[in-house]
Amino acid sequence: MSHNPRIAVIGAGLGGASAASLLFQAGFNVRLYEQAPSFARLGAGIHVGPNVMKVMRRIGIEDAMNTQGSHPDHWYSRHWETGDILARVPLGDYAVKEYGASYLTVHRGDFHALLMEALPAGVTTFGKQLAKVDDRGDVVRLEFTDGSVEEADIVVGADGVNSRIREELLGAEPPKYAGYLAHRAVFPTPSVKVGMLPFDACVKWWSEDQHMMTYFVTSRQDEIYYVTGVPAEKWDLNDRWLPSSKEEMREFYKGWHPTVQALIENTREVTKWSLLERDPLPLWSRGRLVLLGDACHPMKPHMAQGAAMAIEDAAMLARCLQEVGAHDHELAFDLYEANRAERASKVQRISHNNTWLRTNEDPSWCFGYDVFNVPLVEPVATRS
Repeated sequence: MSHNPRIAVIGAGLGGASAASLLFQAGFNVRLYEQAPSFARLGAGIHVGPNVMKVMRRIGIEDAMNTQGSHPDHWYSRHWETGDILARVPLGDYAVKEYGASYLTVHRGDFHALLMEALPAGVTTFGKQLAKVDDRGDVVRLEFTDGSVEEADIVVGADGVNSRIREELLGAEPPKYAGYLAHRAVFPTPSVKVGMLPFDACVKWWSEDQHMMTYFVTSRQDEIYYVTGVPAEKWDLNDRWLPSSKEEMREFYKGWHPTVQALIENTREVTKWSLLERDPLPLWSRGRLVLLGDACHPMKPHMAQGAAMAIEDAAMLARCLQEVGAHDHELAFDLYEANRAERASKVQRISHNNTWLRTNEDPSWCFGYDVFNVPLVEPVATRS
């Protein structure tokens, strides 16, 4: 293979867009295929920890992110009814000093837009839904539902929890419903009234079996977001999300602190989403196909690190392909999995248990991680 290997990234979410950016920067011939016709600013917030901001620094959008996002001084955990502080974990200047970058909360759509804008013209193609993937040994043939066909030397499956690439590697198998729903809403920050606490820039309200995470999504703190975790026994997996309502929210959060009630009363539009998981996969790659992010290790959002893991995967994959060269893709993939599987599985497990920062703990193993400088471990065994 004398030419610069062609790398196709399937799925232009946060992980796929990061992968395409970093691979392009590293001099690879990369194309990004997205099934959506375009992206809209949908109602969701996201935490962007120092571990992710280090990747944004490399991509070149750290400053823009810092300008756009809200910089919480602390992560608070509070009691659902009394508002008492259960944990107070320092972020703000402390995060910059201790972990090497800032901790932000932003609107997911704004973050995604910055990532997409950082991609060079001509790298991304929209309206490309993958119908069939065929690894022929010397090349991978990609057939899209619009009838077009592309060829690539390496295919990166960044195509989410219902990944076509994962299906190709491991067969069709629906993800597992995790037994929880997440309600999501973004709306203008309400005014603080008598009996309420001022809105923390980043707080998780906890009861025994449910929670509400809430934070600002802009630097002006004029827009606030919440995401819940509510146990629900049954869910039709065909419905990834459905509209919810204030009435439903009032019912679930009856008796909760007045600050939580104010958020519910000021909600304009709220959706509910099923939380899906998979057991750790037996393999992350085969032949010329490799997975990252939710395609590989979907997790509950309870650590606020799901997208972070996809972005770290993207950076590590680019690093490994640079390290050994894309011509030896199988060794690069083995190196990538050896350096990502343990961390991703740990985050998956803690997210599943929903214990993260409920009490005061040291998050430096998570936030202090630097995907570009962590020493690489060797793959356990080479393939036969």
